[in-house]
Amino acid sequence: MLEGLSDKLKGVLKDVRGHGKLTETNVEDALKQVRLALLEADVNFAVVKDFVASVKEKALGDRVLLSITPGQQFTSVVQEELARILGSEAAELELKGTPAVIMLVGLQGSGKTTTSAKLASLLKSKGRSVLVVPADLARPAAVLQLKTLSDQAGVDCFDVGSMTDPVKISKEALSFAQAKGYDTMIVDTAGRLTIDQELMAQVTSIRDITKPVESLLVADSMTGQDAVNTAKGFDESVGLTGVILTKFDSDARGGAALSMRITSGKPIKFIGVGEKLDALEVFHPDRIAGRILGMGDVLTLVEKAQALVDDKKALELEKKIRKDSFTLEDFKPQIQKLKQMGSMDSILSMVPGFDKIKKAKGFNVDEQELIKVEAIINSMTIKERVTPKVLNAKRRTRIAKGSGTRVQDINKLMKQYAQMCQMMKKFKKGGMKSLKDMLPF
Repeated sequence: MLEGLSDKLKGVLKDVRGHGKLTETNVEDALKQVRLALLEADVNFAVVKDFVASVKEKALGDRVLLSITPGQQFTSVVQEELARILGSEAAELELKGTPAVIMLVGLQGSGKTTTSAKLASLLKSKGRSVLVVPADLARPAAVLQLKTLSDQAGVDCFDVGSMTDPVKISKEALSFAQAKGYDTMIVDTAGRLTIDQELMAQVTSIRDITKPVESLLVADSMTGQDAVNTAKGFDESVGLTGVILTKFDSDARGGAALSMRITSGKPIKFIGVGEKLDALEVFHPDRIAGRILGMGDVLTLVEKAQALVDDKKALELEKKIRKDSFTLEDFKPQIQKLKQMGSMDSILSMVPGFDKIKKAKGFNVDEQELIKVEAIINSMTIKERVTPKVLNAKRRTRIAKGSGTRVQDINKLMKQYAQMCQMMKKFKKGGMKSLKDMLPF
């Protein structure tokens, strides 16, 4: 996510922090590099101009120049301004009405259908009763795709039957939702390769019939400035209330994300950060600004973890750790929860300073290792999971064959398990001090 821009901005800020005193000259030099980094990331020129001017004004003010740590204060100014152009604070989803209708619009290939299911899954987790409506009949198999994804998300999908008119489908779906008592209806509209009159007429008709409280543009983060132009086109025709950026976890230049809020005037409400149905995050401008500048995003990381934690099971696990009775049987569900949180790279990128460790130590996260560990544990008997000491050479050979791994992999896991048990003992005795001593950095 915005790695190229992130690396360049962090380099500039590192140079600035190296100065004992900030002057107009070194601030100007730094801002030239910032300007270049933003433009290379495909950020809109007008947005870059506004951003640089605002940073310069604040950086040369008393708050920074008279500070004991001017370099750090300059970094703070850059973060504040990044958050400002991204929207300052998270925009709430409007959910008034029965049902509250949310219409998703966008060009073909932007990810509307998958996003419809992701949004439905997110709202269901918050206790909403959701009906998704497949109003995209232009793309082959779009209806079947949405039905399949809806089943996976555990939400209902409106049955279009033999209907071939998206406007009629939307009208019938609204009556159905009202009759059945759904409190939310998500309409997946058709897209085109480019904006055209037929598309806009269809989407406008659906809007007029369903009267959505939210008309959200689903835009691909990789499309750059085209996404900004698309937002203007849809806003002029149907009146947008917000934006969802997909593929935000890609290695694209990502300038659209930094330009969208200012140029369209519409808040970014969600970002897609993966293919899974739970890979949709609320867009927090301040947190994203922190990620871009390598400051991590601990709040989002904690929220992801809390969403998967069962308080009762967490208490049981804590008791096991305190009694030194943590087994591989207990370890297995923790691996599964970790996998549900997303890719290891995305998780660790939220840890402040991890990017420095990754580069300094050549640290690479192999996603297959978690799958391998889970397969090994699954191939063990209950006795072997609970009492790993019984794992002799014969048992390890059997487990390796059953899990499709090598005996060396079993040995590696057991060594890591022993180290983890030792770490838990030290942590229990010494708290955070012991944990700090055990960290590899």
